[in-house]
Formats: sequence, C-alpha cells, structure tokens
Amino acid sequence: MRHIFSSFIILLAAAFGTGDAWAVDEHGRIVVAADGTGDYKTVGEAVRKVRGDFDTPVTIFVKNGIYKEKLFINATVNNLLLEGESADGVVITYGDYASLNNLGTSGSYTAKVEGNNITFKNLTFENSAGPVGPAVAMHTIGDRLRFVNCRFLGNQDTLYTGGRNGRLCFEGCYIEGTTDFIFGSATALFSDCHIHGKADSYITAASTASENPVGYVFHRCKITTAPEVSKLYLGRPWRPYASTFFVECELPASIHPAGWHNWGNQANESTARYGEYNCTGRGAARDTRAGWA
Repeated sequence: MRHIFSSFIILLAAAFGTGDAWAVDEHGRIVVAADGTGDYKTVGEAVRKVRGDFDTPVTIFVKNGIYKEKLFINATVNNLLLEGESADGVVITYGDYASLNNLGTSGSYTAKVEGNNITFKNLTFENSAGPVGPAVAMHTIGDRLRFVNCRFLGNQDTLYTGGRNGRLCFEGCYIEGTTDFIFGSATALFSDCHIHGKADSYITAASTASENPVGYVFHRCKITTAPEVSKLYLGRPWRPYASTFFVECELPASIHPAGWHNWGNQANESTARYGEYNCTGRGAARDTRAGWA
C-alpha cells in the first residue's frame, strides 16, 4: 500500500509540478529575453510555467525586445507581476482582427487576461492589424488587474475591458485608437493616463451592468487627438446603463461639442450614466453638452 501511495504522489507531482521548479535571477525573478539570454524567449512560455494560484507573488521580468506572440493568461494565474525593462522597449505584438477566419472581436486579441491579482508594468501591447475593423490589443476578464506605465496601441477596439465584475486600474498609461477604443463592462479607473484619438469617432463604449455603481472613471487624464481629428466623442453606450465619467481631465478643442452620443437609440439616454467634473481645456465647455448626460 505504501508503494502505491508513493507512486500516486509522484504522478501528482509530474502532472501539476512542484510549484518552485522554475529558474530565477539574483533578484528572484524569472527572466524573458527575445535574444535568448533569459530563462525563456517568449512571455507566453514563462507565464505557462508559473500558472497556479500562488500565495506568494511571482515576478516575470521581460527584457527589451519585440515579442510577436498571442499571449493568453488563463484563470489559474494569480499573484503575478509582469514587468518590462521599459514601456517603449518591450513590445508584445500580434496582428489578428475580428474578420480574420471569423475570430470575432473577442478572439482578435494580442493579449488576453483571465487571471486575478496581476500587475503589468512597463509594457506595450499592440495590435498591428491596422485599420481593418475590430482588432483588440488587450482583453481583460480577470479581477484586480493593475497596469502601470503601459502602452496600448491599435485602432478600433484597442482595449477591451470585459468581465462585468472585473476591477481594473490603469496608472500613467498611454491608450490610442479610433472607434470605441476603450470598451467593455468592467469597472476601471484611469489615473493620469494619456488618451489619444486617431479619428473622428468615440473614445469609450461602456457596457456597465445596471447593478454596478460605476463603470469608467478617467481622473486627471490628458486627451489628445491626431491633427486631422475635429469631432471626437467622449463616449457612447454599448449597452444600457453605460457609466463613464471624466474628472479633472484636459480635453482638447477636437472634442465634439455634444460630448456624448446615444448610439442611435434614444432609450439609451434615460439609462446612460455620463458626466464630467472640473475638466479643463478648449473641449471642456459644458454648455453645449447633450442634455441627457
């Protein structure tokens, strides 16, 4: 019986790992380097190695380089810090888009995060497909996700904040796009971020659940646009009860005077929760805003 039990334990260890079998550097980090000088050459390889619901935080350090990969962080990943050497120097990029092989918007991501309690720092997430319709750079599903000094590059649907119970924090990040380039159902705080509109379109398309008290809050953010942009809306409701607020933000003259759009559905006007407080800049004139905001 003892032999059978010992064999069973060995099989379990082989199947699930011992939890501490990865190599680390002198700082206790797993290192990723595209040039082969680290423990792994791709971010995905390192993430798959550490998947598991850990009590002790695990750090993956990514050296500068271009990482052409479709990154998926599944729900078993918890307590992870994914830190790049520099935000401009670490670029995770892929070129899928919604109409390619019927991927749909949800499948067009460069990076998708289902895990919880994860911090991303000094990283760029790029969808390189170009102006071809929906093409997501980052798709979040998990809860308590924090992004510090990260960049999100794309066009339509750059940042997909999915997961209606997800809570997200973006600190000092850069986010660019064309249409609805920040969209989804999560609750998200954008603090001291740079938001850049590349076309006459819409910054946000929230789909906040009716039971959630708040959706998007942009606090002390700077909004800029490409030179040719003249009519950029702050948001339109992807679903009823969409919630988006701009607080103490700098708004350029290219913000549409109405500020908000009802997505062609007047019923949205009675449920959308939109607002601005103490914003500055030539686009902050409240007297021309949509009366239902």
